[in-house]
Amino acid sequence: MCRNSGISGGQRILKRVFDLFFSILALIVLSPIFVLVAVAIKLEDRGPVFYKQDRVTIGGKVFGIVKFRSMIEDAEKDGKPIPAGEDDNRITKVGRFIRATRIDELPQLINIIVGDMSIVGPRPERVEHVEKYTQDIPEFAFRLKVKGGLTGVAQVFGKYNTSPLNKLKMDLYYITNYSLLLDLQIIFETVKILVQKESTEGFSKEKQEEMHE
Repeated sequence: MCRNSGISGGQRILKRVFDLFFSILALIVLSPIFVLVAVAIKLEDRGPVFYKQDRVTIGGKVFGIVKFRSMIEDAEKDGKPIPAGEDDNRITKVGRFIRATRIDELPQLINIIVGDMSIVGPRPERVEHVEKYTQDIPEFAFRLKVKGGLTGVAQVFGKYNTSPLNKLKMDLYYITNYSLLLDLQIIFETVKILVQKESTEGFSKEKQEEMHE
């Protein structure tokens, strides 16, 4: 069934309960990994363990998404977004590992617990990207009918450098066909692809140039 207003109130409540239960459980189970990664980051360059970046979620709300820091400090010191390239020298040694395994995304479990994100949903984009994509593709704003997700259809069936239009089509499919079973399927598929190199590719030089236009 196609919905033009996102998911229903009852579905939102069920999804929130699902998010809280599994994100708290995951945070407890994965706590040893958090400690190991934090120590590794500190040992490499003594810099901060976490990195916060403004992203956009449901209703256009801007929040600080949390990640393990995988780049050198002040990687974007001029304030302008610079997407990570395939051989980006800003990425630290520890960063390369945690990005390849997606471990850098684990702190977003905290974002889920506080209610800014969901486990499954359209990947929350940067403020600048939302403004650009919405100008180019007005339907892009429909993604904001639901909370941004730690993973989603675009992350499972697309790639990191999939075009915004194709990502949008996948995200709209998720929103208009939402079910708890679909969430479970996406989580299962996410686990399967975590070790696949192509799912963690950086932006090519051509894509970086496109993002700066």
